[in-house]
Amino acid sequence: MLSGKRILDLSWVLGGPFAGQLLAQLGAEVIKVEALDGDYARRVPPVLDSGDTPFFLSVNRGKQSIALDLKSAAGKQALDDMVRESDAVIYGFAPSVPKRLGLDFETLSAINPRIVVGQLIGLHDQGEWADAPAFDLMLQAMSGVMSITGEEGGKPVRFGYQAADLVGGLYLALGTAAALAKVQTTGRGEQVQVSLFDAQIAMLTWQAQGWLTGGPLPRATGARHAMIAPSDIYLAKDGKWLALAPTGEPFWRKLCETIGRADLPEDARFSTGAGRIANIEALTQALGDAIATRDSNEWLEIFKQARVPAALVNNVEEALSHPLTAARQMVEDVPRPGSTDAVKLLGNPFKFAGMPDLPYPPAFAHDTADVLQRVAGYSREKVEELARSGAIRIAEPVAEAATA
Repeated sequence: MLSGKRILDLSWVLGGPFAGQLLAQLGAEVIKVEALDGDYARRVPPVLDSGDTPFFLSVNRGKQSIALDLKSAAGKQALDDMVRESDAVIYGFAPSVPKRLGLDFETLSAINPRIVVGQLIGLHDQGEWADAPAFDLMLQAMSGVMSITGEEGGKPVRFGYQAADLVGGLYLALGTAAALAKVQTTGRGEQVQVSLFDAQIAMLTWQAQGWLTGGPLPRATGARHAMIAPSDIYLAKDGKWLALAPTGEPFWRKLCETIGRADLPEDARFSTGAGRIANIEALTQALGDAIATRDSNEWLEIFKQARVPAALVNNVEEALSHPLTAARQMVEDVPRPGSTDAVKLLGNPFKFAGMPDLPYPPAFAHDTADVLQRVAGYSREKVEELARSGAIRIAEPVAEAATA
């Protein structure tokens, strides 16, 4: 995968750090470059007794942390010296900032012609949008996502997680990985820019394409699918919700047989996909009445035996405790440095041979001295001098550099 690639992650908070963590999960060495006061994500409540925050832990696993003052000449020089020995730089600055700090592609490629620069921006890099604030809720609102989320006829609703930030991070990681692959062929660096706005528009996929080709304006339909029926949630006798998605005629007929309503596919209203959409309220009533006769666990066992596509609507605790989550190693016990405790962290969604065993997210500035010595080739004395000058922060006394 990305083993042997070194990436400098200058981003903070959520979207960019998520991209950096994905790249680490793909095997890259990721060095988190923080300001002298640290990533703001380290202070987002709640702050645990260990000093960590769940927000920071969620998107910084597998990285090293160094702290530089990029506005100082010595701090910027330290970064340049690392750029010379790295493969990519990613950041999420406003469009006007990289040039001012000497972090734009032209400047960095003059230092290292093979460098890849991955830039995450909010809206656009020109005109009135260039320096406009762009927070997740704004992006979900502007892109139309909120208009198709929530109950039909109800108040617009945002995704339950930061969809704009995290999808932007996914695209940034993908673009950076693709640019790194291109460098292997061309020998020349590449700049990749991802707009959070663009990423949300792109995720509209078939809803947007349907409207662009003359279809109706997409709208919110709750859990119900706008084009496929039945595909919705239904309340079981015990008050728990079941999601049913019997897409295609064979699954639809099997569902009806399983719930004791083999007559439904023969009803002219429900005999075709188009008919089921046209008569969705009557269909929902019929299915809802049937599902309400048994508890959710009974239905799940029945549907499992019949291979009917169905699932319980889990809360987060139930999802994280699900046997499949354990089978896929999506929650791992990770030792916390300096402690006998192990902390449960989300696992790696990429599964491949030689998958890296990612350590605990880094303590602030923990690796400054080691990275500057190992990557930039600085002496112990130079690192100590930079620390005294305030250009960098180190977490502990500087040791002699390890032999590579």
